[in-house]
Order: sequence, then C-alpha cells, then structure tokens
Amino acid sequence: MHASVFPGTLSRRDVLARSALGVGSLGLADLLTTDDRQVQGAAGNPLRARRPHFVPRAKRVIHFFLNGGPSHVDTFDHKPALKKYEGQTLGETLRTERKTGAAFPSPFKFEPRGESGIEVSEIFSRTAEHIDDIAVIRSMYAQVPNHEPSLMLMNCGDSVLPRPSVGAWVLYGLGTENRNLPGFVAMCPGGLPIKDTENWQSAFLPGTFQGTYVDSQHRELSKLIENIEHPQISTDAQRRQLDLLSRLNAEHRSRRTDDRLDARIQSFELAFRMQRDAAEAFDLAAEPQHVQEAYGAHVHGRQTLIARRLLERGVRYVQLWHGAGQPWDNHDKIAENHRKLADEIDRPIAALIADLKQRGLFDDTLILWGGEFGRTPTVELTGDGTSKLGRDHNHYGFSVWLAGGGIKGGTTYGATDEFGFAAVENRTSVHDLHATMLHLLGFDHEELTYRYAGRDFRLTDVHGKVIDEIIA
Repeated sequence: MHASVFPGTLSRRDVLARSALGVGSLGLADLLTTDDRQVQGAAGNPLRARRPHFVPRAKRVIHFFLNGGPSHVDTFDHKPALKKYEGQTLGETLRTERKTGAAFPSPFKFEPRGESGIEVSEIFSRTAEHIDDIAVIRSMYAQVPNHEPSLMLMNCGDSVLPRPSVGAWVLYGLGTENRNLPGFVAMCPGGLPIKDTENWQSAFLPGTFQGTYVDSQHRELSKLIENIEHPQISTDAQRRQLDLLSRLNAEHRSRRTDDRLDARIQSFELAFRMQRDAAEAFDLAAEPQHVQEAYGAHVHGRQTLIARRLLERGVRYVQLWHGAGQPWDNHDKIAENHRKLADEIDRPIAALIADLKQRGLFDDTLILWGGEFGRTPTVELTGDGTSKLGRDHNHYGFSVWLAGGGIKGGTTYGATDEFGFAAVENRTSVHDLHATMLHLLGFDHEELTYRYAGRDFRLTDVHGKVIDEIIA
C-alpha cells in the first residue's frame, strides 16, 4: 500500500473491513458526483444502454417459469383422443422415465376462446381472455426427461455445459436503462428452484450480467433485498469514508485487469445506488387499490406487479418462478395440483397483460410462459401398477406461449401427435425459441457473440432458426 494514501501498517483489506460500510460503499462517491446520463454513455460502463443489430420489436422480457413442468395436454394443447381411448394402452409409446399406463384424458374442460378460437383449458380461463394476443407453440421438444439438464437447456441453451443464461445474454446485448436497479431480476418465492442460481448465471460473461435473486415471499424491503440500508451511519459520514476508499480503490484497480474484480466493483456500486431507487420500485403501496386487487394480494400477484414496476423502470429481463423446488412436477393428483397452481398465476398473468396494454408497454414487452418440459398423456403408475392420477415427465413434445413484443397473437405453431406424446409438425427446439426471442429484441442470434477461450460463443451455439410464423 502506498504510504501517502494511508500511512501505517494497515492493509487495504483492513481499511475496507474496519470502515463502517466496507467495500459495499465504494460507489457512493460516484453516485454523488456523476449524472445518470453521463454514466450510461460512458464507454467503460458494461451496463450502459446499447443499440441492437436492428430495430427491435421488444425492449424487455418477462418470463413466467412454471418450474417442474406443466402438462401441455391439460393447459394449451387439447387432445380429445385421450378421452376416446381412456383406460386403453396406446400401443408402442415413447420411453418414459417412470412407469406409465393407459391414456389419461385431461380432467379439465377446454373451450375455443377469442376470435381465433384457440382451445384453452378452464384452469387458465383468465389468461384465455387474451388468447388473441398469444402465440402458442405446441411443438417444443427438449433433450432428456430430467429437470436439471432441461432447466439448463431452457435457461442457458445447453443441458450439460455451464453457459450464460438468456437474461444475461439480453443484458449483455442491450445494457440497462436504469443504473440504479439490476438489469436482470429473478424472483422465486420461498427459496430457490432446482439448479439454484445456475438458472440465471452469467457463466463466462462478466459477472455484472448475472441475475439478481429476490425472494418474493417477503413484503418488507429489508427482507426482499437484504442489507439495502445502513442502520447506523449518516450520509455525511459515508461521504468522508468514501473520499478515502475511492482513492484506494482507484489505485488498486490501476494495477489489475480482471473481469471478476470489475464485476465485484460494479455490484458494490449498484448495491449502494439501489438505496435510492429500490425502495420505490418494490413498494406496492404506491399502486392504486384497484390495480393491486386486479393482480391479487397473494405472493404471485405481488411479484407480478413488482415485475411490471421493474420493467417500466428500465429493467431488461424479469423471470418469475412459481416457487422453490419444482412445484409443477405433478406425478400424482394432477387434477387437484394443476388446478391449484394455475389458480395462483392465472389472474396475475391476465392482469399483467391488461395493465401493460393500458400503460402502452405491451407492444414492446415480450412475455414468455412455460416450463422445462411437458408431461405424458399416459397416467403414471406406482410400483405395483396402481394409477397415481398424475403424469410423468415428457420432453418429446410440450407447449410454451409468447405474447406482446412483436408476436402475432391468436396463432398456434406446430403440433404434437393425436395423443400429445411427441412433437410431429414444425418441431421446435429450445434454440429456435431463443433465436426468435433475440430476433424480437433486435439481434441476429448468430452475431450476438462473446469471445471466450479462443472461440466466439452465442446463446444458440451452432443451432436455432427464427420462427417467422409467430412474428407479426
């Protein structure tokens, strides 16, 4: 340590540890002396807003992730043949992870909805009110019938190797429009999903692009975002400390080139700046009562309303998980469990779509709904052959849907076979889905790359084609 900066025997680590705020307050001096627009335009800021390859249809993304795997044949892919062959074996079927038996028709009613007449399950009746704004892809397929690799494939584009998540790629490509909030937020009430934070990792992209986790089960800001405020020290005292700490940090940084150090410094700066904006963004008390009632007072209503507030404040990518673990993994009692789970998010989804339209944000906000795979049209069996009234994992064919952000509403794309086992028409890979999302955000998915270990990597690896049929 240079003696003219801080005389004595203390190391830089000692100074930071003994200061009232520690390294988390390194950004205060920058906050108090720098205008937001100046930083956004600064060449050295990795989160500065950037232009995509071409004019985008969407500027932001909200992803409803139904972790565990919702059943497509019980939600958005009606299969009347299952009723016709109820209780009968379907001949030679594709191999499943667990033992399954006869055809198992959906316990839910389907009805044509909207002018498009797309059939939707009764458990998503409120979402169905907006079906003419939705494009349902009924021909998705994954690679294996296990949660962990399928989660990585859907979120990061690779089922085996560590790769940056979709949200990290979007933030890398577009930057953020609000430097006082994270550009990529993942909310999961009650804990983490399977694969934990790997679902929103930045991998080899700089760490500043990874998602920020929020446990949305909480209502108090101090629990939603821990350590957001310092309880003991005044702003003036912080400033005096940071006059010193900023000089130490500049000297330390001048002798190093390390993305991890840059990411850490950026995270400290963001954490401090969030003291100013996070409280306002996460505070639902500012919302009119009728808006809060439209979303619902339960956790999914609250987190969806928070998501809308984040998106309209410049956050690029918000991912809403259903809950800790894999709540949609309904191997038994699917009628009871799927109805309960759908009831928790159907109203918030419909409210969000209506709210975005009212605020003029729907046309440039891309909404994605789905899980990591689907479920079998055959009933799952116990070891002794008894029906569990549930469904096993099915990666051969499943559904997702998109809305807003340049999507051609009231459309369906692709199809599974008559029972819903496998995608047979316009088979759509996760890479195709990602390529389409990036296209709507203004990117050629083959050109949005990052050089690492001597190779130019991209979200879609060497795969993917844009699904033009669902683009308006």
